[in-house]
Amino acid sequence: MNSLPQRIRRARTRAGLSQTGLAARIGIKRSAVTQWEHPQGTKPSVEHLIRIATETGTGFEWLATGRGPSVLDPQNTAPALLMDDYAGDDLEAQALGHLRHMAPAKKRMAVAILETMSH
Repeated sequence: MNSLPQRIRRARTRAGLSQTGLAARIGIKRSAVTQWEHPQGTKPSVEHLIRIATETGTGFEWLATGRGPSVLDPQNTAPALLMDDYAGDDLEAQALGHLRHMAPAKKRMAVAILETMSH
């Protein structure tokens, strides 16, 4: 099994990205990618591993552990989390908490009200 640094490098090169290109897509410095790809370097956080997997079309499980498919089939892959499907602040969290406790008919009504108010 390849080591984590080897898997990161393989994912990056398979995606046709330089270290600078991957760093730019993730929003970090190139030196961080260099460290991640070095056998005695630092390890990326889980958040960064998710971003590497997303930006390179690589399976997260394979990237993190070496198990599972290394390349994702884009036609059979659904995102595990939609990046805009979470509360952005305390008010959104409070509203989401209330929605989660409503009956389906009341949820539809609340969403309709929100849609009307947002125009």
